[in-house]
Amino acid sequence: MNTIKLEQAISALMTVEDCVRWAASRFCEHGLFFGHGCDDPWDEAVMLVMHGLHLPMTLGQQVRQARLTLDEKKAVLALIQQRIERRIPAPYLIQEAWFCGLSFYVDERVLIPRSPIAELIEQQFSTLLPTENQPQRILDLCTGSACIAIACAYAFPEAEVDAIDISSEALAVAQHNIEAHGCLARVFPMQSDGFQTIPAGTQYDLIVTNPPYVDAEDLASMPAEYQHEPAVALGSGTDGLQLTKAILAQAASFLAPDGILVVEVGNSMVHLIQQYPAVPFQWLSFERGGDGVFCLTRAQLVQHFSSDADAG
Repeated sequence: MNTIKLEQAISALMTVEDCVRWAASRFCEHGLFFGHGCDDPWDEAVMLVMHGLHLPMTLGQQVRQARLTLDEKKAVLALIQQRIERRIPAPYLIQEAWFCGLSFYVDERVLIPRSPIAELIEQQFSTLLPTENQPQRILDLCTGSACIAIACAYAFPEAEVDAIDISSEALAVAQHNIEAHGCLARVFPMQSDGFQTIPAGTQYDLIVTNPPYVDAEDLASMPAEYQHEPAVALGSGTDGLQLTKAILAQAASFLAPDGILVVEVGNSMVHLIQQYPAVPFQWLSFERGGDGVFCLTRAQLVQHFSSDADAG
């Protein structure tokens, strides 16, 4: 947006609702991509406008027609301008994302939380875990912001959760969120390349992971918004499965006898099914949308992967 258009907008926009409508129109005009917490331009406009006004994210009737001061309009339009011109996802602009109904700090050191695994956590993995015992030890592999680890700690109040990531920068964000949620006594961040630094003999009742899984073709064609996310957290080889294959080969060694592995691979599920046709992946469905998440038991991992780390 050029200076003239911004000056015209500052002059013409009067109310909160004016700003939301104008922002949504500009988002559509400039062809922005929505996939980092909001599904449409209106919701994203509400998010940015309300954040710029230091108000709750809900656009209630009591504020729709409230008039803005000049400074407020400038603050709101600055956010909208960054969203359009730099294609920065809204959660990075406001440094907040929501997952499992919980607020998390995010910046460009971590992916923006959006995994459908949230539904499984909210349901306490009820259709997957043994009903007689709740998990006592949980591993969140490739933790990023630690949203999955922290959400699991809320879902299972008696459990200890290890939050592992290869990136020290991501773990700094994870530590911030762990402290903010008061989980220091139960969620433990650890730097590791996969399972590498986990002590031998450690057993988890549940391993859940949203690893990098974007294949090379999809990575090259992703909208500009994704360029702000850490590349190490997105791509994983030509087929998107480089890290997932390593996880499959090693996970059984770190699972309790009744333990389960839950992995998100997104669109790369196609490659996984093609390469491992004999593996009985349990592909999960979600009421709020999303796919490419599977579950395997320890017994299944032992049967299909333990003897051949490079299978497929």
